[in-house]
Amino acid sequence: MFGKGNKEPKKKPAKAKTQKVKKVKKEKKQKEVYVPIPGIMGLGEDYHIYHMTATDCLMGAAIGVAAGVAVGYVFFSSWVVAVILSAIVAIKIQKPYQEYLRKKRMKKLLLEFKDLLETLTASYSAGLTTAKAFMDAQKEMEDLFGEGADIVQELKMINVGLQHNYNIEELLLNFAQRSGLDDVDSFANVFEVCNRKGGNLKQIVGETRSVINDKIEIEMEIQTMVAASKNELNIMMVMPFIIMLTMRGMGDSMTGNSLVNVIVKFAALGMFLGAYALGNKLVEIKL
Repeated sequence: MFGKGNKEPKKKPAKAKTQKVKKVKKEKKQKEVYVPIPGIMGLGEDYHIYHMTATDCLMGAAIGVAAGVAVGYVFFSSWVVAVILSAIVAIKIQKPYQEYLRKKRMKKLLLEFKDLLETLTASYSAGLTTAKAFMDAQKEMEDLFGEGADIVQELKMINVGLQHNYNIEELLLNFAQRSGLDDVDSFANVFEVCNRKGGNLKQIVGETRSVINDKIEIEMEIQTMVAASKNELNIMMVMPFIIMLTMRGMGDSMTGNSLVNVIVKFAALGMFLGAYALGNKLVEIKL
């Protein structure tokens, strides 16, 4: 009944479309790999990444083993379970412990940077040039924190860069990018504009120091206010162990390792860990 010209066009197979969808899903699942920010002249560390030393790994493993033994012995009264949990926790705790050390290092760097600004303010008030001010700041920071301090290493790179005719703005901006600190980034950007436009460096450095000091004081006040809540949170994490030790006197029916008891114990541990993680987020206030 239909002519050749009235034939319906053939549909393309849906296989190619399905393959494209799968490819897109695979690309979405792939996590973005963080590329470390290199320092000028190939020097300098990226403070977004903390490289754990052998001592750090051992310390993290020791904390994990202690937690595993406490849970395995108190909750399950079994050294076999304690050993298994210790091995698991010792491995799993490495990444959170690394993040804790990274944040601790960045906080220390911020405090060191605050002292650096105080030294630079005094140097600019005395009429010193930028090169001389940073050179004196390096010596001052070495006396305060030692040669191995992060701020001392950064000042060494800045002074070496100045000797090799690098712009101070470029050196500070690179430090700010690697530091991951908003205060350092703000200072570097303001310093760049001020230095190129011929602004008052003494005033800029002094005002930046005042802002950072105020910010740190506010953070300390907030930490004092939430200290009671943090202590309560830590006490609540100890309570399950005290309760289990108390319940041991009630017989094996309450603390034994029957299938039901084991399931209940693991569920309770999961609930306490979830509550602790949520509590830490609630008491962590950032400015």
